[in-house]
Amino acid sequence: MPAYNEAERIAHGIEETARTFNDFGCAWELLVIDDGSSDDTYAKACALLEKYPHNLIVRKNSFNMGKGRALKKSFRYLSGDHVVFLDADMDLHPAQIQTLFDIMRLDRADIVIGSKMHPNSIVDYPLQRRLISLVYYLLVRVLFKLPCHDTQTGLKLFKSEVLRRVLPRILVKKFAFDLEVLVNAHHLGFMITEAPIVLNTQRRYGRIGLGAIFVTLRDTLAVFYRMHILKYYDRIDYYRSKNMAEAFRRMRR
Repeated sequence: MPAYNEAERIAHGIEETARTFNDFGCAWELLVIDDGSSDDTYAKACALLEKYPHNLIVRKNSFNMGKGRALKKSFRYLSGDHVVFLDADMDLHPAQIQTLFDIMRLDRADIVIGSKMHPNSIVDYPLQRRLISLVYYLLVRVLFKLPCHDTQTGLKLFKSEVLRRVLPRILVKKFAFDLEVLVNAHHLGFMITEAPIVLNTQRRYGRIGLGAIFVTLRDTLAVFYRMHILKYYDRIDYYRSKNMAEAFRRMRR
């Protein structure tokens, strides 16, 4: 659960997530990573550590690195077989995670992503945001041919092995992080499927402005350039396997 200036909502988000997973009856841990907030997000999250000593982990970046960088960093602290990305604002209630697990099991998928564009989704957000989402979907479809319609919704379920393979390849620090993860997972042959969501907006839209849209488009084109022009991601695998083979030969000596 990445959080940036969520002091008003973070305690509620943690409490709702804890209650939901306790109701599920499964072993769970929740990592809240404060991405350099300037408010009391970190302190309010830490205040709940005593209540959930065996389940809650709270970390803080010294400055705002971007959602993608925060999520990538957080993986080192986790130990489960599955990882869920969940936004702190509770626009997407964690009760929906059960649906993602059901779909993962039924479809034998490696990744299940919540999609605002799923025909069974219940969403209420402005026409302008709908148009932006549609245009971005068309762009992503043309560039990457991903088997999904919505890469940006903040509810995703991964098998841990997927992130273990993919995250070392990731360079995007901000909004196109989700896209880069999915593009690389698809390139490696992992199965991606979508799930319907219920989106209940907890605040007015407006945190994503023209600057964020520009950065997302720039990073999207950079992912395309690295994947299809530079072949950067393939080179990473080549040099990593080469270095591992060399290390193994030295051990045998």
